[in-house]
Amino acid sequence: MSVSLPTRLTPPGRMTPFRAHRIWERNYLVYRRVWKVILTGFFEPVFYLFSIGIGIGELVPEVPGPGGVPIDYTAFVAPALMAASAMNGTVLETTFNIFFRLKFEKTYDGILTTPMSSRDIAIGEIGWALVRGALYSTAFFVVMVAMGLTVSWWSVLTIPGAVLIGFAFGSVGLAATTFMRSWQDFDLVSLVTMPLFLFSTTFYPLDVYPPAIQPLIRLSPLYHGNEMLRAFSLGIFDWTLAGHIAFLLVMGLIGAFVASRRLDGLLRK
Repeated sequence: MSVSLPTRLTPPGRMTPFRAHRIWERNYLVYRRVWKVILTGFFEPVFYLFSIGIGIGELVPEVPGPGGVPIDYTAFVAPALMAASAMNGTVLETTFNIFFRLKFEKTYDGILTTPMSSRDIAIGEIGWALVRGALYSTAFFVVMVAMGLTVSWWSVLTIPGAVLIGFAFGSVGLAATTFMRSWQDFDLVSLVTMPLFLFSTTFYPLDVYPPAIQPLIRLSPLYHGNEMLRAFSLGIFDWTLAGHIAFLLVMGLIGAFVASRRLDGLLRK
């Protein structure tokens, strides 16, 4: 007796109702049993804040913040660490975890036997990564408030700002994952995220860098995230804020488009 294998019910290019929330439901059911794994991603930036922000903050005087306004060093570092938390959380979710589901668990092959499409998968996974990043950001914001590092009511905008950072990095992370062939390729993830963390004005202002390096720093997406969250945290706005937001939004949209197209091609093989 022959056994027929399940096939895709929805053609890849056909418009379908929004079903990405089914991915969120599936991931919620999985992670509610291993919720401690999610919490671990929150503590790393908090440790950095206590060790570097507070420790070095006792030795370093005020530094120039957005618009050249002098601010306390700990208040300068905290929003950047919040941005790094959003970056790390979404990149981790859209690279390691999705690669495992894609190459080993074959989770998405099973999902495509339902009316869901590869576009639904891409939107759903990016959206779930944003949920995870938002959890990190909200918890980090609470720590900032408790430490007195938010001097303006505008600082509440750092949470949606961190979600935007997560969208940019999560989309590109998912797109990058579709090009990876083995676990060794993940060395490149750290090779990218670590320099971004260290050299995107996370710990010192842009003026500290040599003039020849500053244009390269401005190309860093985390630089735009850091400057955006600092502006929100301190309630100091100027015309450059629109540029930071636009950079991250365009980056996220391009990454989401590439990820959707690449997933569709991989899953149809």
